[in-house]
Amino acid sequence: MAINAPEGTYDMLSDRKLFWEQFKATARSVFGRYGYVSVETPVIERTELFVRGIGEATDVVSKEMFTAISGANLTKLLAGEKLASKSRLSLRPEGTAGVVRACVQHDLVPQGAPPAKLMYAGQMFRAERPQHGRQREFNQVGIECLGADDPTIDAEGIIMLMRFFAEVGIPRESMTLLVNSMGCEACRPAYREAVLSYMRSHEDALCATCKERMEMNPLRAFDCKNEACARIMEDAPKISDYLCEECAEHYGRVKELLELAGISFVEDSRLVRGLDYYTRTVFEVQVAGSDKAQNAIGGGGRYDKLAEEVGGRPTPGFGFALGFERCANVLEDVGHVFPEARSCQVFVASVADEVRTDAFALTQLLRDAGIQAEEDHQGRSLKSQFKLADKLRAELVVILGPDELREGQVRIRNMHTHEEELIAKDVVAGEIANRL
Repeated sequence: MAINAPEGTYDMLSDRKLFWEQFKATARSVFGRYGYVSVETPVIERTELFVRGIGEATDVVSKEMFTAISGANLTKLLAGEKLASKSRLSLRPEGTAGVVRACVQHDLVPQGAPPAKLMYAGQMFRAERPQHGRQREFNQVGIECLGADDPTIDAEGIIMLMRFFAEVGIPRESMTLLVNSMGCEACRPAYREAVLSYMRSHEDALCATCKERMEMNPLRAFDCKNEACARIMEDAPKISDYLCEECAEHYGRVKELLELAGISFVEDSRLVRGLDYYTRTVFEVQVAGSDKAQNAIGGGGRYDKLAEEVGGRPTPGFGFALGFERCANVLEDVGHVFPEARSCQVFVASVADEVRTDAFALTQLLRDAGIQAEEDHQGRSLKSQFKLADKLRAELVVILGPDELREGQVRIRNMHTHEEELIAKDVVAGEIANRL
């Protein structure tokens, strides 16, 4: 039986790979205007980074992480031995914790320095049930800004994300930007207790997962996809009634700056995002007409305590991530025309076997001139070579025949108009480069 890709993963073939590269290039272009530069962190990190950074009570840590165990460590586990923390490794389920760890490890935000503005793009891994818009291996693009707590950072990050979505082709009218504030360590405890008290009064109607989360992190119940729980949590206390003066001012300023930039948004007091490290600003971009459980294409917020959680000095932070696969799904729904990968601009066709050596040499010459060139490697007839050139989507075919070569010429056919003309063999590379 054939071995297929694991469930929840997929092969990124040439056309989709080309779009992924263009997607990342657009991100670098848009985010670069705001001062963001690229970094790349390992896809595997110490498990404790995610436990401390994301939160042990989150679904990501408690249910969805892939843990990597070497053969030697597996033997230790089976023998009942405990693994050292440095030997407990996990594939990254998200990008923020790793980037913040890198900032702390390499001291990218020394005292008095400007904020570090970093972007990343790469694979993430979550051990969850595969479905449309949710893979076990998926690709994200994200940004992290470390070292500034001003609301202008929050606002420009949100504006930047909306600009990016527009540039890749997602219609503005299909998107809804949700914003909220989760408060800080000064005001959130009182709100947490109010939500916990409310949940206890409705405990019998909550799902098993919410009952389990209730004591550890009751705010996670706002993110529950169970319809009964969602109805109950609609009447739960609102964070806006509990924000301290500083958090209320910060949130008000973010909204003011978004309005100034012409960015429409909806305030959603139930928006908490899925990870424990968020403080103050949180936001999410959702799309219409998509699966309600998988309709978020990007989001993030502020995380002013995360650097301390992973062993660094107090360093405010803000970031977001967006899902490549979900964005591609949305673009497919709106009829976006995706690029087709091209492996051949020019095909060199041989009329007879005696000119194949000349065809080989000319193909190399074209490649050295920076042109995507291909030739026949299977002894096809001239008619079959034209069919191959068409299949490869070649723009031009250079036809080498014995008579033409004796006169120092080659024939060029335009594959769109089917017009042909003779040109001198010694200028063919320059002539083709000009036409392309």
